[in-house]
Amino acid sequence: MIDTERFEVVVVGGGPAGATAATDLARAGRSVLLLDRAGRIKPCGGAIPPQAMREFDLPAHLLCAHINSARMIAPSERQVDMPIENGFVGMVKRDVFDEWLRARAAEHGAVRRTGTFTELVRTADGDVTVRYAVEVDGGKAEIHEVRARCVIGADGARSRVARQCVPGADKMPCVSAYHEIVRSPKDGENGFQANRCDVYYQGKISPDFYGWVFPHGDTTSVGVGTAQSGFSLREATRELRQAAGLADAETLRREGAPIPLRPLGRWDDGRNVVLAGDAAGVVAPASGEGIYYALAGGRFAAEAAKAFCATGDVRSLKSARKGFMKAHGRVFWVLGIMQRFWYSSDKRRERFVKMCADPDVQQLTWEAYMNKRLVKSRPAAHIRVFFKDMGHLLGLVSAK
Repeated sequence: MIDTERFEVVVVGGGPAGATAATDLARAGRSVLLLDRAGRIKPCGGAIPPQAMREFDLPAHLLCAHINSARMIAPSERQVDMPIENGFVGMVKRDVFDEWLRARAAEHGAVRRTGTFTELVRTADGDVTVRYAVEVDGGKAEIHEVRARCVIGADGARSRVARQCVPGADKMPCVSAYHEIVRSPKDGENGFQANRCDVYYQGKISPDFYGWVFPHGDTTSVGVGTAQSGFSLREATRELRQAAGLADAETLRREGAPIPLRPLGRWDDGRNVVLAGDAAGVVAPASGEGIYYALAGGRFAAEAAKAFCATGDVRSLKSARKGFMKAHGRVFWVLGIMQRFWYSSDKRRERFVKMCADPDVQQLTWEAYMNKRLVKSRPAAHIRVFFKDMGHLLGLVSAK
């Protein structure tokens, strides 16, 4: 009888969270398997802040565009430009970016496998058997299995690992996202700007989220998101392309996927499984930003897995969520309140876009985004923004 192959940690999912976790574990000398599905490209605007480049050692060549301004479009078609001073928003193509992260994990010693996770089976000695399907000749699926001390579920918003192992994961609220990758027009053609992201806060484009036009160099992501059942994402994207002057641009591919609305209340099963990335729900409310938080979540999951493998103490697994929420929970709370209030009607969206014209709002927004923390060094600006925000909340300031 041949013994089943064994790893200390199996990471299910090879996106930014899973690949980062696998890299950190391999660097620490742990035996790790990175299991990822073939041919999957997640629908994504592709924005990452400079802090991600610094914190996760990402080379500049991964960026396909540097964005130095955002344009907010209100229901009334009011346009507010938010230039970025002393910084930029980096844009990546997820097929290139994710593959680079997976390759880096392998360079540091992680074993890569292509397959679709099917189930976990507990063993008598406390390990877990991970089963996955591999496509063979003729399109048939062949089941393989490995054993592990610990499993990191980083397999997306509808994570099979999470739904099988973590209580409450099957009830994760999500936004449905859809985008079309189109050939970018020439810079300046029909109002298109290669270094500017356009964000549409209009109920006809999205009743509870927003629409986006994010340039990626020679291609552009045009998409929308909503949690409202029955809303036509494809029709909204068609309207968005028309409004953005991209109706005739060549469509290269179409993609859709769920995006989590908030972090799960629990990320581990109390035995030997911990979640990361979209599987844990770490997409920022209001902005929908997920890449940076996936990278961070993968790192916290890796630290938790290392501690668990070293000590066997299942309480170590809880440190992933605890560490992440300590670092980013306050930002998620603030953004959650923003989304629930300002995105609830066109009247409020109009006021929100007007607020974005305020220099204090712009400065604090970009500083917080680029450095991934709430800015504490400008108390006077915070006070001014607070009173301006209250004026809009109470209707004391005109939306015009």
